[in-house]
Amino acid sequence: MMRKIYFVLVLCISSTFSFAQKINKIINAKEVEKIEKVLAADDMHGRKTFSADIDRAANFIAGEFAKSKLQYFNGSNSYLQPFEMIKAKPVLIEGLLDDEALNENNVAAISTSEEININGLQGFDIITVKPGDDFPKKVFPVFDLNKNVVVLVDTSFAKRFKSMQRFAGNAKFKSEVSQIFILTKNSNPSKINLHIKNELTLQHLQNVVGVLPGKSKKEEYVVFSGHYDHLGIGKPDARGDSIFNGANDDAAGTTAVIMLAKYFSKLKDNERTLVFVAFTAEEIGGFGSRYFSKQLNPDQVSAMFNIEMIGTESKWGPNSAYITGFEKSDFGKILQSNLTGSQFHFEPDPYPSQNLFYRSDNATLAELGVPAHTISTSKMDNEPNYHKQSDEISTLNMKNMAEIIKAIAISSHTIVAGTQTPTRVQKAL
Repeated sequence: MMRKIYFVLVLCISSTFSFAQKINKIINAKEVEKIEKVLAADDMHGRKTFSADIDRAANFIAGEFAKSKLQYFNGSNSYLQPFEMIKAKPVLIEGLLDDEALNENNVAAISTSEEININGLQGFDIITVKPGDDFPKKVFPVFDLNKNVVVLVDTSFAKRFKSMQRFAGNAKFKSEVSQIFILTKNSNPSKINLHIKNELTLQHLQNVVGVLPGKSKKEEYVVFSGHYDHLGIGKPDARGDSIFNGANDDAAGTTAVIMLAKYFSKLKDNERTLVFVAFTAEEIGGFGSRYFSKQLNPDQVSAMFNIEMIGTESKWGPNSAYITGFEKSDFGKILQSNLTGSQFHFEPDPYPSQNLFYRSDNATLAELGVPAHTISTSKMDNEPNYHKQSDEISTLNMKNMAEIIKAIAISSHTIVAGTQTPTRVQKAL
């Protein structure tokens, strides 16, 4: 009996050692840096949405998926998942809100209509953003409403309104409804007359998606994702650098997705189907993840591991990361449990006031009830290179980044194997 126990113990130790050797050979600092150097290179010019550079990045990611022999997604004949958007440029805005003149200075329209004519408030829901309101909580949900809305924004939010005007100028999915934002002190108007004329331009984008089919649970999906777009080229900083390389945001997350695809394709033991996706257009509104989310049944998605900015150490130091929306499902607890005894630890999001759970590519599937969470190390209260030209590969800790990717691989094991399923997130209304 003792001999039998000894044999089983030796077998377990041998298996664990073999497993550690395999993961260390596939996911290590050298391999991580190799991918990062391509995605965050100066010649990628910051991977700006709609640029030729982001298309080159997409082709590189597709090539890496091909090396891992991933299958195409949803009957496609390519790893590239193309979709179209419409950019509406206002060429005329004129009208009155009671006796107040409306023009390009105080009106922003989220619309893909060539012309908008509003005569009276009938047919539009009215939302007011008053002094002291939480602007993001009041305004951001409006972007996803499938109905005509007029939002009256108090002038105390003038600076925020300017930022929102820039956002409104981004490309959008074709829609029959419009959301009109008006900067005004008039929170209870009696009449409105507004005419907007837009110049429409069709624009093309693409996610990069690869699939590793499951064995016994092929119809149950686990998604690993990150976004590969960034800010492109802007005004030179004090060093004369004009390229926003986005090494941490989010070449780091995309690198993790590529590494995980390589790892699981070598392991070949996933019972659930694994979907690896690099999203486009996160920086201008999460349009890549929004499109992707419409291409599958959210009830079939068991979990989503979205990976965002893992290139720097977290507030707890090496071998640690946090999970956004930790309290919204038991996803985080499962990951913590699967790392018991290791040096690595996952923690709840320490920046709840930043609303990070709904600020990354996990948000769309989370709103549909999927336990979709973002894993990050970014110190959002003090990340010196965030959205700056200095977000370069030299600022990243490759060894720690490799440990984070390995921790994601190991902690996801029971979910990938289909033996554990995180509880669902409460659906958005």
